[in-house]
Amino acid sequence: MSVKDSKAELSTITYDRDKIEQNVGSIYEAIVVMGKRAEQINAEIRSELHNKLDEFAVHNSTLEEVFENKEQIEISKHYEKLPKPTSIAIREWLDDEIYYRKTEDRN
Repeated sequence: MSVKDSKAELSTITYDRDKIEQNVGSIYEAIVVMGKRAEQINAEIRSELHNKLDEFAVHNSTLEEVFENKEQIEISKHYEKLPKPTSIAIREWLDDEIYYRKTEDRN
């Protein structure tokens, strides 16, 4: 699922605790899984944003002039409007789109 196509909430809402812990039986384990997924999502978004903004980078040895690029500002605004990585991870968790396993289950 693409971050841009996410149905995640843009603002803070209250979730049903029973739905969150339903798959693992512990709210704490669910939070750990969602937290790790949120870190992955954040890394993907940050990498994508940096790659797009690098196209506009000017590599000068002096910082005498600062150029304002409207396309660069629009890209930044677009990424600011996206749902937070935590909201995306919670939505993926509730929609059963996150694969996880316990490390002690490997044996």
